[in-house]
Amino acid sequence: MTRFLIPMICLLAACDASPPPQPQTEERKPNPVFETQIQAVEKARAVEGQMMEAAEAQKKQMDEAAQ
Repeated sequence: MTRFLIPMICLLAACDASPPPQPQTEERKPNPVFETQIQAVEKARAVEGQMMEAAEAQKKQMDEAAQ
């Protein structure tokens, strides 16, 4: 009986009925340290789009040449 009672008490003690914390509504200023990283990621996404378009155009040309 004690084998089951102790784990059940531990499980019930681990359950917390308090509501989750609310997100902060305060807007934060962007940190200049991270701003350069964010710009680099945005630039990489733009380049990725261009590369995908170029690859698609090249594939289309290869398909047309093969026919």
